[in-house]
Amino acid sequence: MKIEGVMTALVTPMRGGEVDYDALGARVDAQLDAGIDGLVPVGTTGESATLAVNEHIDVVRYVVGRVKGRVPVIAGAGANATAEAIELSQAAEEVGADGLLHVTPYYNKPSQEGLYQHFAAVAAATKLPIVLYNVPGRTSCDLLADTVIRLSAIDNIVAIKEASANMYRAAQILSRCGSDFSVLSGDDFTAYTLYALGGHGVISVVSNVMPRTMAEMWDAAVAGDWARARARHYEQLPLTELLFAEPSPAPVKEAMALLGWIQPDLRLPLVRCSEELQGRLRALLAEKGLR
Repeated sequence: MKIEGVMTALVTPMRGGEVDYDALGARVDAQLDAGIDGLVPVGTTGESATLAVNEHIDVVRYVVGRVKGRVPVIAGAGANATAEAIELSQAAEEVGADGLLHVTPYYNKPSQEGLYQHFAAVAAATKLPIVLYNVPGRTSCDLLADTVIRLSAIDNIVAIKEASANMYRAAQILSRCGSDFSVLSGDDFTAYTLYALGGHGVISVVSNVMPRTMAEMWDAAVAGDWARARARHYEQLPLTELLFAEPSPAPVKEAMALLGWIQPDLRLPLVRCSEELQGRLRALLAEKGLR
């Protein structure tokens, strides 16, 4: 299974402290209508860190059922304990996920050998394809290129979501891994640059709000229309800047709430973004004709 294109890191809508499945279903439908290539529920943007295990799996089950096989569903299944990561992986596989997103174990700060052993153990416990997820700014743990290359030799480790914003790192992986291994942008602002290097797509936060723009940027890059791809990059860049101006996913939920799609609810320790950022989001959405 080749994992490529624009995949949306889905928010988990909440209302009154509970998952709002009606809003989630509407967002899934809208994403598919906009031409998104895949959906990634219960990742960082989906607030996996504050969902109970049963909620986590219920969200995956719901998204799989709503998608009905139209695009791949890559379920977040990472944890900082290998046994828990395996448990989440097997549960996601059981409810029909097409693949798994596995973040580097946070807080523990394992060695590169520890990271290799962790991901190898997870891969051995599931038949699903695995997307590695390197986001050292959140985890204090950096998955180095040599370790990625070593892991890419495992049959069902098929991609990496590279969110270090280090294009040299991305180029190292692209140049040294086989053509079947996908390198995906994990930061919307690096997507265009990674495409130019030969990258295979993005797992996007911005596409929660501007799915068609993100899809068109990828489609243009694949077609070799770099002027159009660059135009779409700069079209989404102001929103990208605001969506990461405060801890994510508070800003993206606020933007979606301003559009009337979801409530801006989060779970502690996350809180709504500041009134100042709310105002900036409101103005930008109006400027872009999204309100």
